Amino acid sequence: LRILFPLVVFVSGLATASYFFSNNILPVANLRFHSLLWDVTRKKPALNLQPGIFYNGIDGFSIRAMQKDQDGTLHDVLIYDHRTPFQGNRTVLRARKGTMQRSKAGEYLLLILEDGHFYDERSPAKDRGKYPLMRGTFRVDEIRLDLTGLGLDRTDRDLFKDHYKMLSSAQLEIGMDSLRRQFGKRTEEQRDHLANGFAIIRKNAPHPGLLLNYTLRPTTEDLTAEQLRNSHEVAMNMVRSNISFLDQTANERESREEQIARFGIEWHRKRMLALACLIFFFIGAPLGAIIRKGGMGLPVVFAIIFFLIFHIVSFSTEKLVISGAFGPWPGMWVSSMVLIPIAALLTWKATTDSPLFDADAYYRGWERFRSWFRRGHAHPPAL
Repeated sequence: LRILFPLVVFVSGLATASYFFSNNILPVANLRFHSLLWDVTRKKPALNLQPGIFYNGIDGFSIRAMQKDQDGTLHDVLIYDHRTPFQGNRTVLRARKGTMQRSKAGEYLLLILEDGHFYDERSPAKDRGKYPLMRGTFRVDEIRLDLTGLGLDRTDRDLFKDHYKMLSSAQLEIGMDSLRRQFGKRTEEQRDHLANGFAIIRKNAPHPGLLLNYTLRPTTEDLTAEQLRNSHEVAMNMVRSNISFLDQTANERESREEQIARFGIEWHRKRMLALACLIFFFIGAPLGAIIRKGGMGLPVVFAIIFFLIFHIVSFSTEKLVISGAFGPWPGMWVSSMVLIPIAALLTWKATTDSPLFDADAYYRGWERFRSWFRRGHAHPPAL
């Protein structure tokens, strides 16, 4: 233990530094990284294009490319031009390949298309039969888009600063408290909205305050068949509206609960990873002392196995926390709870010089058990 004491002090300092880094430096680094990534993807739209998926990030255009090379070259390009409002996709361009790049001054986005054709329908919707359909082919076509009004300068970091990955522990606590208050306020608003459409008239209501002073009277006796049919239709519409509102409310509650859970996950993760440094030290250090064969290779193999256990359990429980099956506590600490007893056992075995992973020791124990078993049956008791 006296030999391990300096290492324990070093690893404790490392765990403290890990928490300081994840709490103070990593959020700032994440903020700068995501801001820069946003700027790059905005200034180079080809980075946002996914093969076979329409991209609508450029105002007035829907662009699809079936294939994208590493240099940004696009193949089998299909473009719908709907810059004219309320006119639909009147102009369609299709090209064998194309590229997207910014002009030297950065004021324009250039769409350079090669070997393609276009369809242009200029007719109004009412008199479509009186106007011709324009179609044509081209070898090279260049579409120039003015970017001066799109604000593609450096992004204001306030756009990302409230994301849970960009917050320290204190900011996460403030964020969770704010989200819970908003959640409670929104729940009350939804309850009031539903209460306005219903009247509680059950005589066996659990609380007298829930009963409303209603005088029940027949409502359908004086109605004609047409009026009765209309009332049924109104009632069905109200039911559908309430069902739709309840579905929307359930989705909103699920989204808000997931957001709160993600804030809690990030708050616990900063502390859990710091503790993991100590746990893995008390697993790795005893392994080197206990495993006496195989050099450095065998302890490393066991250490990797324990790390995989930690990673798989952490990943699985995090998904359960996000889904609402567990709370951030103890969900984010299950992996640590699994490894702490293992670390304690290995440390105890190392301090007592126990041959935990010595195959010869297990073989000798097995031989002693066999010899004892044989002696017990070699001389049966006399009758």
